[in-house]
Amino acid sequence: MALFNETEQQYYEGSDYGNYQFIYLDDIITNFIIAYVGEDKIISKVKRTDVAFHAQRSLQELSYDTFKSEKSQEIDVPPSLQMILPHDYVNYVKLSWLDNSGLERIIYPARKTSNPLPLLQDSEYEYLFDDQGNLITANESQTWTKFKTQNDNSQNDLNNIEDDYNLMGVLGQRYGIDPQFANSNGVFFIDPIKSKIFFSSGLVNKTITLKYISDSLGTIEEMKVHKFAEEAIYKCIAHAILSTRSNTQEYLVNRFSKEKFAAVRQAKLRLSNLKSEELAQIMRGKSKQIKH
Repeated sequence: MALFNETEQQYYEGSDYGNYQFIYLDDIITNFIIAYVGEDKIISKVKRTDVAFHAQRSLQELSYDTFKSEKSQEIDVPPSLQMILPHDYVNYVKLSWLDNSGLERIIYPARKTSNPLPLLQDSEYEYLFDDQGNLITANESQTWTKFKTQNDNSQNDLNNIEDDYNLMGVLGQRYGIDPQFANSNGVFFIDPIKSKIFFSSGLVNKTITLKYISDSLGTIEEMKVHKFAEEAIYKCIAHAILSTRSNTQEYLVNRFSKEKFAAVRQAKLRLSNLKSEELAQIMRGKSKQIKH
């Protein structure tokens, strides 16, 4: 358990704020060995390295949908229209650009383009190889070259609708514009091989905010668990150890599987941070009549 081991003056004059609500993973491992491992306990013997492995895996899995592991980065889009993915990036939550009022305008993904690997060919359309027999590739794909030079406004120009193959099939059949194309905030796509985000030309020099999910294993300082979920990670470690050991009685594995499920569910409810007053304020707007 993370305890407060400094004076109040040291806390308020320092810079390490709010950490009392967390417990570091190394302390989790030590506490687990004390509480669960030993003679006449659930686990008679286990190596600390095994506990550390399962603790990190549990922290990783819980970070995806239970913990508040959302992080963010803010940059100005360079002329290259590219952004390097963070070192601890797992998946994005949303991307947005900042307007003059300080509001975040959501950027939606471009679903009709990508950044393929450009292979070089000779005049006979045969692939080119280097001295080691490896394929020779270009620095930039034609798809990305054409996409980044396309102006955002022309992409939504209704005068060119007959040239858009994707919309020709619905011309005269759909009333109004397709909502997925009704966007003036620009678009992006992610190249997982190059670990970069590519933006449309209208977003150059704009301030971009990337909110993404981390697995909480990027640095030692990040390897910590909220106290609301401390019991959940103990149950996850215990279940992982018992289920991977030979000669473990099946009823014991099933027992900790149920306890793990209940503990994780309880942690989600605690970390959802629902407040009755805030919910009541939001629900007041639901009673307003919508005029057609």
